This record gives sequence, structure tokens and C-alpha cells, in this order.
Amino acid sequence: MRLRIHGFVPFTRVEGPGDRACIWVQGCPLRCRDCAVPSTWADVGGELVEARDLAQRILNGPQVEGVTFAGGEPFAQAAALAELGRTLSVSLSVVTFTGYVLEDLLASDREDWHALLSVTDLLIDGPYRQDLASLARPWVGSSNQRYHFLTDRYRELQSELERIPNRVEVRVQSNGSIQLNGMADMHLVQELLG
Repeated sequence: MRLRIHGFVPFTRVEGPGDRACIWVQGCPLRCRDCAVPSTWADVGGELVEARDLAQRILNGPQVEGVTFAGGEPFAQAAALAELGRTLSVSLSVVTFTGYVLEDLLASDREDWHALLSVTDLLIDGPYRQDLASLARPWVGSSNQRYHFLTDRYRELQSELERIPNRVEVRVQSNGSIQLNGMADMHLVQELLG
């Protein structure tokens, strides 16, 4: 099964709890106003990869405790991510971000959505909302976004969320371009990068 991805980092400390790999999928039907990455919206572009090949890249890469699925919108490619998650969840945790809300995902009759939920340990749901912008909690940009501990993994973080800081990582690519990931005040980032 193939995935269309916008980006991949084999090691990050800012896209969920602990040391993780992170996959940003390409394509988003929700298109939240003031989205930080509108370049992920189109269903074309990015890179087509086989889920099994991506699993091998993660398992043979740096030592991580989990993988994060971000977007774009992961539930737009739920079947392929569920397959990838089934392969990885034997030894790694899965964190999935979505602009949908859990209640709508559960109420859906879409088997692929339920399959992705079944391999997800921590679901972070809700669309980004500029009017509720807040960096007070880790990994999210607005106060409406919620954490759902779907398994016991990471449940101990529930009472610690207010104390976990948001961070950003900066990578300089071999072509000289700069890649940022994580959550930070974009005005501050723009000032730093001049």
C-alpha cells in the first residue's frame, strides 16, 4: 500500500512524547484557516512511498520509541497509515494528529478510520483555530485541540501536559534550505530567521 508524504524525519524530539520518527502526509480535505503548512493541502505533490518501505526506514533508522503521523490530514490516508501502524506498533508507539474530532471519527462507518484509531496510542484531535491560538500545551497550536489516550501508553502524561514545553527543531538541509518542525511562535521564528 502506498502513502503520499509531504515530509519525513527519522528522529525528532518535538513531535510527540520522547524520541520519535515523524511522517507528514500530503493532502488535507479540511484546510484549516491560518494553517501553518498549507503546502500539505494538495492531494498531489510530495513523495509516493510504499508503507512497508517506510516501515523499514523507520525500524532501520535511529533508535526511537515511536512514530508520529501528522499532516496534511492523516485520516485522508487512513488505510495506508493503519497498515504502517500495524507493522510498527509491535515495538513502537503511534501518535496521530487530526483536524477531525474523535467523536466524528468513532461515529463514522469508515473501516479505514477505525483501523487507524486501533493502532493509535495517543490521538491529538481538533482543527487549528487562530482565534484560540495557544502554545501553553505541548505539540498543539490552539486551545481547542485535545489529547485522547487510546491505550495505557503515555496515560501518565495526562497530568503533566501543562508542564511539558513546546519546542522547535531547526535543520539546515544539504541544499542550504532550512526545515523547521515543532510548535513555536511564528513571529518569533520569522524574527530569528530575518
